[in-house]
Amino acid sequence: MDCIFCKLANGEIPTNMVYEDDRVAAFRDMAPVTPQHILVVPKAHYASLEDIPMDEMDIIADIHRAIRKIADQEGFAKDGYRIINNCGKDGGQEVPHIHYHLLAGKPLTRLVTD
Repeated sequence: MDCIFCKLANGEIPTNMVYEDDRVAAFRDMAPVTPQHILVVPKAHYASLEDIPMDEMDIIADIHRAIRKIADQEGFAKDGYRIINNCGKDGGQEVPHIHYHLLAGKPLTRLVTD
């Protein structure tokens, strides 16, 4: 499989890893939109939320546990942060590997939806 996030999460491509356990990896985004912009991904490949079998949905809890640990570790848990997951083409997903954008480090404006 030629998935960039799989390669980053599993150490095949060097990255600025901020968190790692046996199921989840997190690394700094190469094009950050906030002072703290971290991508949190499962090490196993799932194209999107819709690709995760129902009996494997515990990976989402693992990702959220990792996000809490990262927020504490990086020092922005107290001030707050935003978590974004784009799902599918119409949802704005650009890389076909489920990932969460963890954004922090400045006040974030309200999201506007159409």
